[in-house]
Formats: sequence, C-alpha cells, structure tokens
Amino acid sequence: MSLTSANLNLTDPTRGYAHFVLYVEARIGVAGAAWNATVIIERQSPYAREWQGRLIRCEPNPLHATFVDNREIPELFHPCVDEDEESPVAISGSGCVCRQTFYDPEFGLPVVAKHYRPVGGRTDLWTYTTYAPLGLRPGDVIASLVIDRISGLFWSRTTEGTLSLLPERNGHGYQVGYAGAGPVELAEYLHKLIASDGRDTAIEGLPHGQDVDPRILAWVRSPDANRTQELTMEQLKAIQRG
Repeated sequence: MSLTSANLNLTDPTRGYAHFVLYVEARIGVAGAAWNATVIIERQSPYAREWQGRLIRCEPNPLHATFVDNREIPELFHPCVDEDEESPVAISGSGCVCRQTFYDPEFGLPVVAKHYRPVGGRTDLWTYTTYAPLGLRPGDVIASLVIDRISGLFWSRTTEGTLSLLPERNGHGYQVGYAGAGPVELAEYLHKLIASDGRDTAIEGLPHGQDVDPRILAWVRSPDANRTQELTMEQLKAIQRG
C-alpha cells in the first residue's frame, strides 16, 4: 500500500499516534522515528520558551520510551527530587537527574525533558527531546519562518499565530550560512512553501526533475541567513525575486 505524509501525520491530536511510523531493530533493542526527525533543544531562546510554555505534563507512553536507551526507560517513571527527595533519580536529597514526560497539545507530539541539578545547586538545566512534524495540521497555513540561532532550530508560525517546529524529515536536517546539505534541504522546503503561499507544509521534496530556486539557495547559504530572524511569507517571496 502506498502511503504519503498525510497518511502518517502526527500533527492531529484527535487521531492520536496511530499514524506514526517507528524504525525498530528488535535484536539490539533500538526503536526510533522512521520518518519524523528527532529534535533536541539544549539552548533556551524566546521561541523555545514559547513552545515549552504550552507543553502539558503526562504519563509516559511507548513513544516517550523511544527517546531514551532501554536501561533508562524506568527513569521516565521516577519523580523529580522536588516531588520526592528519596526518588531513585534524586542525588543526596537536592540534586536530580530525572526525566519528565509531556505532550504538545497543539500537535500531539511527545516530549521528554531531561533535568539536571547538581547537589546543593540552584541552577536547573533542562534538555527537551521531541519529534518534528511531517507537516502541520490540515488547514494550517505557515505565515512566517523563524531562524533561531540561539537554540539552533528552525520554527514556523501559522496565520493563527501558533508556533511549531519546522516540519522536518529524519536524516534531512536544516542549516544556513554555508554550502552544505543542510542549506539545500531548507532551500527546497522554502521553495515549495513559497510556491504554495504557505499552504503546502508537508516535507516531500520538489517534484521530480525540478531544481531548487538558485536565489533562495544563495540566500540560505549566505551570511544574511545566519542570524535569528522571523521572516514573513512576503519577505521570503522578496528573497526569491532577488
């Protein structure tokens, strides 16, 4: 049976995770995303904090377990030191190495947050791991692209103002500012996005035989792209026009 990203979309919370495809190697106990890119958020930025602010705490489920090694799965169920000083992930009653599980209510994406606090310390470090969508929800229109150099991530904002990780395919990461594969991947996605006026948000590449617009690619590779900025669809069209 032939499947498209629409059949395998993880961005409709009313449909749950039934359309999520995993890559599994049972012999060595490996499980992860087959199509969706794994995204790790280590550095805070205004955009990362905006996204984190809407996450909802939830019980661990099998998709959360794909973010950790097998031996670490029990840690998903242990409480933080702030909830239980005797937790297996507590260190001397004040330090902590817990993991907390969340979901994104806008897109249904699972999230695991890794917490680190040294013994007696006052600084909490958090690392968030999630999956990028394959495309936004049916009817969503992307109004702007966010290049977030603080977190090192790429985001989109819909016409309704909803922030999302930019749809991204596993193994096809985005980058800017140099002549590599990452800028080509981003330029291809922007080419398709601009052509559809922000309506075609799925991660499929350009039609067979079609090359990415050289003006978009040149800009993505340039120093002008290598800074934090939120570009509207009109600004992206202006880049394409040169």
